[in-house]
Amino acid sequence: MTFSISVEFLHGSFRGDPDGAANTGLTSRGEWPPAPFRLFAAFVAADGTGERCRVTDGAELAWLERLPPPTVQGSPESLLWRQSLEARYVVEHKGSAAKSTSQEYVARKSALVRPGVRVTPRNPKVVYVWDADPEPSLLQGLRRRAARIGYLGAADSPVRVRAMRGPLASSAEDAYVPDPVGDLVSTVPAPGDLLHLDRMHAAWVERGPVVGRAQFPALRHEVMYRSPCLAPAIESGAVVAWLRSAQAVPGRRITTITELFKAAVLSRYEDLYGEPPAVLHGHGFRRRGYDLARFLALPDVGFRWSRGRIHGLSLWLPPGTPPRESSRARDAVLAIRRLVGPGVDVAVDPRDSMDRVAAASPGRWCASARRWATAFPALHERRGPVNLGEVARWCRHAGLPDPVAARVARGPFVPGGLDLAPVEVNRAGRPALPYSHVELLFAEPVRGPVVIGAGRQRGLGLCVPVTGPLKDRPL
Repeated sequence: MTFSISVEFLHGSFRGDPDGAANTGLTSRGEWPPAPFRLFAAFVAADGTGERCRVTDGAELAWLERLPPPTVQGSPESLLWRQSLEARYVVEHKGSAAKSTSQEYVARKSALVRPGVRVTPRNPKVVYVWDADPEPSLLQGLRRRAARIGYLGAADSPVRVRAMRGPLASSAEDAYVPDPVGDLVSTVPAPGDLLHLDRMHAAWVERGPVVGRAQFPALRHEVMYRSPCLAPAIESGAVVAWLRSAQAVPGRRITTITELFKAAVLSRYEDLYGEPPAVLHGHGFRRRGYDLARFLALPDVGFRWSRGRIHGLSLWLPPGTPPRESSRARDAVLAIRRLVGPGVDVAVDPRDSMDRVAAASPGRWCASARRWATAFPALHERRGPVNLGEVARWCRHAGLPDPVAARVARGPFVPGGLDLAPVEVNRAGRPALPYSHVELLFAEPVRGPVVIGAGRQRGLGLCVPVTGPLKDRPL
């Protein structure tokens, strides 16, 4: 038997602060789906606890907090519209002030308010589902509390909440499923939260609005969820975020734009969560050096009229990256809005699933194929002759199987491939290494993104899938 709670957004939108950072102006994505703990807190507020209960006895809350993380049915990322709300000034209601007053309201001060992000899903209903069967008295108590819930998140997100027995209320393709290697983090209730909420309420009654949830870290229980239609691929390394550039960037700017991308990710991560992990910057990294993050620029290559211009960016994280670091790195990427540097000034945004530009599409780089060819040249890992064994060594270092055949050339093998100059490949102050374009043939299909060579952390050696056999004699 399953038990579910449905939440219908009566205005068709939801506004909630996922981590308490909305007042800083740094929140750009908004919370979706609404966290199970947010729903639990709404049930607690609907009728209180202990002596404050009026229409229930509180037993249903103790039962609800002991349940495991639910499956959440809701609109997937591709069916969301996110709107960052503009900051505004409102009148404070804390008495008069002698200076810095508002011209419209004499002797009253203005306060800056940052509302955060409004999320509008195509389907305004979210359903939380547990494999549980509540007793009739518990179900009745939950229904009474559900009828008293007026909004979820901010007050401009009115809702209708219903508790029921029954199966999933929507398609399984729209399910956010608890998964230790998922792509987003959410908060859930846990045993003992009612006691912590009572302590928080008592502190608020005594000291007022200076009491915040950040002062009660024991209330935050983070669980990883897997988004709908997203394979749990982070165990073998995966792209955690995709960006789309507002205008195309010349492919010859590959190293400049990936270095700017890396610097922006580190900066946003520090703004949001503090010190970035070593997997992003490489300093103090204790694992193998080729397990670092890869900052990839996505060019238009492989088609008849391709010109090698960069239309997007993505961040790949290696296998073994902790789920929380993966989620936070994704948030950092999606918070980037502009990259500015030598010869580069481009606005970027999270990629829209409706975007038809193939170069920025995950399907272009994450396909499965036996034959791959470099879009940007691969930097050799060491000096010396390049044969099949050496190319196989590059592949092993990149986490790929050994190719059964390969060929190497100075120029590209695919239309639009970049034929870069040495100064565009090697970094200033570092020993110069040779570089080549490579075409690979594997015995079995390999899933991308495929990136090989010594410069893969900054996007060099990125490969694109191609069809057909190797045309010339392989190595």
